[in-house]
This record gives sequence, structure tokens and C-alpha cells, in this order.
Amino acid sequence: MKNRKIAALLTAAALTASLLAGCGNAETEQAAAEVTETEATAETETAAEETETAVEEESETDAEETAEEEDEENYETGDASLDDPRNADEIGENELMVISFGTSYNDSRRLTIGAIEGAMEEAFPDWSVRRGFTSQIIIDHVKSRDGVAIDNVGEALDRAVDNGVKTLVVQPTHLMDGLEYNDVVDEVAQYADAFDQIAIGKPLLTSDEDFQAVMEIITAETAEYDDGNTAICFMGHGTEAESNQVYGKMQELLTESGFENYYVGTVEAEPSLDDVLAQVQEGEYTRVVLMPLMIVAGDHANNDMAGDEEGSWKTTFEDAGYEVVTEVRGLGELEGIQQLLVQHAQEAIDSLQ
Repeated sequence: MKNRKIAALLTAAALTASLLAGCGNAETEQAAAEVTETEATAETETAAEETETAVEEESETDAEETAEEEDEENYETGDASLDDPRNADEIGENELMVISFGTSYNDSRRLTIGAIEGAMEEAFPDWSVRRGFTSQIIIDHVKSRDGVAIDNVGEALDRAVDNGVKTLVVQPTHLMDGLEYNDVVDEVAQYADAFDQIAIGKPLLTSDEDFQAVMEIITAETAEYDDGNTAICFMGHGTEAESNQVYGKMQELLTESGFENYYVGTVEAEPSLDDVLAQVQEGEYTRVVLMPLMIVAGDHANNDMAGDEEGSWKTTFEDAGYEVVTEVRGLGELEGIQQLLVQHAQEAIDSLQ
């Protein structure tokens, strides 16, 4: 396998200043030059002052936002010490790096991402399983709050290089081939020449077989609620990228497969909460079950979906007159989902042979 490293090309814009020289004697020209120099100096000082002010304002804003985030998360999310960050050295020559967006909810991180990593370890005993998160905000927050260090993707890749890894397989836990997944692909590609072999596994929902498998898993998990009087609603994240179509595809598959009481929506894209509510109201339901269509049950699941504040999915359906049941469990908790990602990792390993 021939590796090709994708080098990032940095471009800089060059600013050119042109001086208009007029006709006149030497004194006039010297005076004009002095005026020009004075104006340029004044402009430089003004620009520097504006830049300094902007930096100070940005720093103050960042500090305020950080303080607000810390104030908002003064609640118990579980014991961080129970979760293995999987950032040990002495990796060996074969590494399986599991890359996730991450979550600061300790219990959910252990029960979802940690469980997926555990399934990888069980399936591939000859490989060292290591963790990488793409969200630096989450990494910093967990470090500050719990004193637990989690590698970001670059740190995890550097660790692999420093440990002499020769064959690297990367398996993201992302739901779709979207912006974040492609960012991972690009970052890993920059390290391609550092390893003898490298391969990247596909996200959860890639092939038609993946969609079928996930549909069967989530409907089996919620079968007890499918009594004809209950609308079972899954909340995805949503994205501005074209990959957002996975939610519509899952909805279409559910409906065509006879799961007419199942609905799929998103927090930040389409279908929206209003879209899902309108669909549910077309039926004769008395109860609504909410469950995240996300690998982890983090902030979106706990607040946007199951929160008691106005505008959450829970309160919106309650205000519409429905009894609401919330299942705050990420997809990563489900064994079927874990095994599907294991299958994707196996396909990546097989591609090296």
C-alpha cells in the first residue's frame, strides 16, 4: 500500500502600498515624504490599538463564555475515574485508534464511547486500542473539572508515532460521512508517511446495509413502546452538510419497513422539532417516547431532548398534551451498534491485506 501525505498549503495575502510622487523641488519632496511617514505611523499605531482592543474584547468574551459554561455544568455526570482514557504508551506496532467527538458526561462517556472501545479490544486482541477526541472544548472541560487527560486527535497521532506504531487503523464513531468525519480523514492523512500502513474505517451509517442494521437495532430496543398509542421519536444532531440526508433516509426506511409510529428529527437541522411534532399530531397518539439518535447521551440528549426548560423536546410535547417518556441513552450503549462499528474496523483492517 502506497501512502501519500496530504500537505497543507498555507497562503498569505501580500499588501502593496503605492506612493504617488509629484513633481517639485527637493524640499517639497522631502516634506511630502515626512507627511506620508507621519500618516503611516499614525495609521500603524491606530491599527495596533484597534487590534489590542479587539484581542482584549475577544479574551473577555471567551472568559465570560467559559465561566457561563462552567456555571451551567455544576451537576453530577458520574465518576470520571471509572472511565479509561486509553492514552497509555507502550502501544506496540499495531494500533486501533477510536476517534469520537467526545462528551463531558462521565457516565455516558464510559457507557458509550468506552463500551465501543471495549468491544474493539475484545474483537482485536492483537491491536492496542487508543482514544482520540475531536472536541478540544470537551477535552479541556474534563481536564479542568475532573483532572482527566484525554488526547485530541493530533496528540493521539503523535503518541502513535512516538511509540513506533507501524500499522495504524482509525475507526471514527461518527454517525455519518459529514464535516467532522472528513476533518478526521484530513488530519489523519497528514500523518500518512509516519506509518508503514494506515486505514480509516467508515462511519456508522454508510451503506444501505448499515441503515438496515441500525433500524433493526433501534426498533428492537424500543419495541415495548410500539403499542399503536405511542409515537417513538429519535432526536439526531443535524448538520448543514449534505450528509444531513441520513435522517430523511432513516425516516423513509422506517416507514417503508412498517414502523409507522417511528419519527426522526434533529436539533440543529431538518427535520426540526416542529416538523416532528406536526407529524405526530397527525396521528392519534397519547404518549411520546424520546431517544437520542446519537452515539453519546450528552448535552443535547440531557437538555435539548429531556430537559425541563421551555423549548426542549420534552416540554414541547408535554405542552402539546402528550405523556412523555425520555430514554436518555446514547446509541453507543447498544451492543448492536458497538458490533456494527467493530465490523467497520474489521473492514478497514482487511483493506490493508
